[in-house]
Amino acid sequence: MKEFALIFRLADVNDFKPSPEQMQERMNWLKNIADQGKLANAGNSLLPFAGSAKTVRGRNLVTDGPFTEIKEFVVGYVIVKTDTIEEAVEMAKENPVFKLGGNVEVREILQRT
Repeated sequence: MKEFALIFRLADVNDFKPSPEQMQERMNWLKNIADQGKLANAGNSLLPFAGSAKTVRGRNLVTDGPFTEIKEFVVGYVIVKTDTIEEAVEMAKENPVFKLGGNVEVREILQRT
C-alpha cells in the first residue's frame, strides 16, 4: 500500500471554529478510516496555524509563505494507506471540512526503500 497525506485547508483561519458536533463528525470520519486499517497517522492532525509563514532556502534567502499562490490556511492533515490516489481522494471526499468551505489536497508520500 502507498501512503497519502490529506491536507485540509480553509480560506480564512477565522472559519476554523468547529462546533462540538462538527468535531464529533470529524472523529467519526477518522474512526471509519481507522476501522478499515487505512489510517497511517493522525498525529496532531489539527494544526490551527496563526497564518504567518516563511520559507528558508539556504542560509540567506527567506521568502514569505510556503507558496505565494496559496491564499489558504492549512488547518490539519492525516496520512492514509491506500493502493491508489483515487481511493485516497474518495476518503477525502467524505471529510466534513467541506461544510466549513474548506478543501483537501491529496499528496502521495515518497516511500524510501
